[in-house]
Amino acid sequence: MKGKVYLVGAGPGDIGLLTVKGLKCLQKAEVVIYDFHLNAQVLNYINHDADFIYAGKRGGHHTITQDEINEIIVQKAKEGKIICRLKGGDPFVFGRGGEEAEILAKNGIEFEIVPGVSSSVAAPAYAGIPLTHRLYSSSFAVIPGYEDTTKKESAIDWSKLATGVGTLVFLMAVKNIDLLTEKLIANGRSPDTPVAVIRWGTRPDQRTITGTLKNIVELVKEKDIKPPAVMVVGDVVRLRESLKWYEKKPMFGHRILVTREHPEGFETLEELGAEIIEFPTIEIVPPESYDELDKSIAKIETYDWLIFTSRNGVNYFLKRFFEKERDIRDLKGIKICAIGTKTAAAIRNYGIKVDLIPDEFNAEGLISAVVQKSGRAEVTSELPNFRASGLKGMRFLLPRAEVAREVFPEKIRELGGEIDVPVTYRAIKPEIHGKRLRRFLKEGKISIATFTSAATFNNFREIMGEDADELLKGVAIAVIGPVTARAVENAGLKVDIMPREATIEALVEEVIKWAMRHVVNEPL
Repeated sequence: MKGKVYLVGAGPGDIGLLTVKGLKCLQKAEVVIYDFHLNAQVLNYINHDADFIYAGKRGGHHTITQDEINEIIVQKAKEGKIICRLKGGDPFVFGRGGEEAEILAKNGIEFEIVPGVSSSVAAPAYAGIPLTHRLYSSSFAVIPGYEDTTKKESAIDWSKLATGVGTLVFLMAVKNIDLLTEKLIANGRSPDTPVAVIRWGTRPDQRTITGTLKNIVELVKEKDIKPPAVMVVGDVVRLRESLKWYEKKPMFGHRILVTREHPEGFETLEELGAEIIEFPTIEIVPPESYDELDKSIAKIETYDWLIFTSRNGVNYFLKRFFEKERDIRDLKGIKICAIGTKTAAAIRNYGIKVDLIPDEFNAEGLISAVVQKSGRAEVTSELPNFRASGLKGMRFLLPRAEVAREVFPEKIRELGGEIDVPVTYRAIKPEIHGKRLRRFLKEGKISIATFTSAATFNNFREIMGEDADELLKGVAIAVIGPVTARAVENAGLKVDIMPREATIEALVEEVIKWAMRHVVNEPL
């Protein structure tokens, strides 16, 4: 039984430019063969049981040849696999997708082409340069910039191209930029024609320089522009000054490391122009044994309070609760407390009312709020005065992580209450490698690293290895809560950002404030 191959364009870099169809193909793929010139963050959307094969080509250095790539695709398809051949940009725009499709057709293998956003249109768009405009250009051409312009039988008719097309877009143009400009001028294009060179278009490290055909070579050398880059030639380049939008975003140039499993809550940073690098250093899994939790569920009606400190606690508790053939009616009469609005929202998604959300998102604030809500305290202008009876006779259930602080349970017991704290989920270190992240950190491409728990930080250090602390020097460290801050400081590192409230929303707000004071990668 033969498999099926999807030739998918992943776009030029901004992960948001991956098409919906391309994403669906990725998610069902059993084998993923991917290139260098794409945002590796798209791999986070893939079934992690898939077989990953890197076929990158960087600066002329090929990990494997095109013939070897073709052979692998055919071989895996004949094994009956669903294959995603993931290519940067568009597979049919100088992506050699046509050659791969031919091989598949010759071998009778079913395939589909999923177009992607080509850098030929995306990079100019992100630089504020329209390829066509009613007043400047009604045509454009896309040309490979790596062709040897000195060979006798060029595939390019320079005499027609130079003056016959309004806008010229050269891909991979830096290496031969002096020859390209010479050819255009020699064949009739004015030396004063505006030119833009865009490196890493659509990414946080996008750099754009503008000039003319007669001086762009000098400017590229002066600004040290390296491949990969797109060159745009034509009067439409004049519009960049008024239309550039991406480089004006307040957080343009920032790459932010997120070390939690799900990056919800960080979307605001992306909207402001930052790129999120997802590198989860913890994985949430069920407890090794359900014995403790099952005992608590069996006597659920005996509790006065059910307290959730996270969405994980909510979801893992209620999943097991329903598996034990209990339902929401069994929670009647029990007061529900949630730490934070996100946790409260997770509870309400199950149709359960939340009775209390403490103003302070820590153990001490939780104790004060619960005691007051229970009617066991008299509130003064400062702190509640606990009545002599304390919490005697009251029973609390706190489903929580395997490793958690004991401040709240100890205080409840000190005040005469009873509390059960069954392990409901665990945070473990995932089996991942940090090769790409390590390269980004070494090259100074990460401006802010966020850690939402001591575990995320400690696991990061273990995954990165002996030089983990060195890699973080020069990176702003943002944390949630004093426990995480202490873990960072114990490693000899400095905490730069810590919100007063231990929430993702508060952390993001502080990250934005910090970024406004520290502009990086300012557009040229």
